Amino acid sequence: MNAPLIVTRDRSLLDQLLRLAAAAGVEPEVAPDIGAALGRWPVAPLVLVGADVAAELAAISPARRDGAHVVAWGPVPDELFRVAVALGAESVTDLPASEAWLVEALTDLGDPHRASGVVVGVVGGSGGAGATTFACALGQLAARRGRALVVDADPLGPGVDRVLGLEDRDGVRWDGLCHATGRLSARALREALPRREQLAALTWRAGPPGTLQAFAVREVLSAAQRGHDFVVVDLPRTGDPLVDEVAARCDRLLVVVVPTVAGVASAVRVCARHPDPSRVRLVVRGAGVDPQAIARATRVPVLTTMGDQRGLAEAIDLGLGPVRSRRGALGRAAGDALDQLALLHGSAEAA
Repeated sequence: MNAPLIVTRDRSLLDQLLRLAAAAGVEPEVAPDIGAALGRWPVAPLVLVGADVAAELAAISPARRDGAHVVAWGPVPDELFRVAVALGAESVTDLPASEAWLVEALTDLGDPHRASGVVVGVVGGSGGAGATTFACALGQLAARRGRALVVDADPLGPGVDRVLGLEDRDGVRWDGLCHATGRLSARALREALPRREQLAALTWRAGPPGTLQAFAVREVLSAAQRGHDFVVVDLPRTGDPLVDEVAARCDRLLVVVVPTVAGVASAVRVCARHPDPSRVRLVVRGAGVDPQAIARATRVPVLTTMGDQRGLAEAIDLGLGPVRSRRGALGRAAGDALDQLALLHGSAEAA
């Protein structure tokens, strides 16, 4: 039942909307009259109401719903906005100016994988904690369970594509997205990224560090969550409003801690930066300070612990990614974390 609903008697407008639907790869249902529209109104995932019938439909007050939009051809009169408010529409869209937006919205309807994925942020509790490595390990193992994406939000990091062995794969990087405008569809993002089978990465090109743009980050995270089962975000330790916003969008925030006095002291500061400690968990890497003592100091529970991983640098240098075996220290810790994250999300298929 992914077919969008088009309600219009305007043949020219209908032809344009059918053309856009064909470009998006979806086959809509068309209701030429109000009676036919009401049957599909509550259940269609997206409703496009022509300006020619919007007032007539608003007059009978159909049930309020998300995903309803009024579509006009050419300039939009002020009166149409009042009609859209009465109808409960989310927006008034004008063609041809909004063609790209409509194609993206329709494209997502043709994607059979529309359930929201788990979004996990990973940040180092101190410098050298191995947050990028753990983020990439999560991505590798998550890709064995479904579609996985590792998002690099740290412009000064090594690049998650290099850690995952995807640096030679073609695909869009942040520089190709930071100046984009309009809605980004889940399918468009997924198909544009460098990937190996179920695992994709979004990172920076080699060279001077880039900067994140707020609009692009919000669109990427939204599209990534719609198009993937697991989204892992490698976050920088340096905070700014955009990084804090990204962290707040994560279902879980994992802080990788080195169990030394200095490492724990730094992790206390990192954990205190986040106003909702209930979403924060610790990943303790190495031996030293007792994990429960770290939990008491940070006031954050320990999700998992791990020892040092033998052959880690060699595996990354060979382009194999950090996890060569689920039985290794890193593989076990990342697998344990994913098991608990899947239970958190209530996804039986992911577990």
